[in-house]
Amino acid sequence: MSPANLDEAAKPPMQIWVDADACPKAVKEIVYRAAERLQVKTTLVANSRLTIPRSPWLHFILVESGFDVADKEITRLMQPGDLVITADIPLAADAIEKEGFALNPRGEFYTRNNVQSALSMRNFMDSLRGAGTITGGPSAFSNTDRTAFANQLDRFLTKHLKKT
Repeated sequence: MSPANLDEAAKPPMQIWVDADACPKAVKEIVYRAAERLQVKTTLVANSRLTIPRSPWLHFILVESGFDVADKEITRLMQPGDLVITADIPLAADAIEKEGFALNPRGEFYTRNNVQSALSMRNFMDSLRGAGTITGGPSAFSNTDRTAFANQLDRFLTKHLKKT
């Protein structure tokens, strides 16, 4: 075996990490089905109990309550090449920094090219909300969002699981 093949053989298989506290139920259900169908270890992390289907591919980590506790646990445990599903832009930035991938529940991938501008926009919107200028949040999760997420996840897993 060549040195490159040894590196590939030693690399752990890709895992999926779900920032589960605010993840829509429809997204979790899509992830459950994909994990089972493709036999991908998937871990949901939250600070409140979740009921997940019984499966050797699905795992749950309960963390303490607190600001960004689940995010920090995902960042600590994930490995390069893992997929993080989150709407939390700072967690997405951390995942990318660790050479992972980040997909939000609306089916948009964060990349090195777009995560910094997304962080800047998030901070700007937070300051407007803090000043009372804007009082609303993101639009409701829709069937279009659900379909976009399912399609992106399927494309990503099809592409990245071929490599392992």
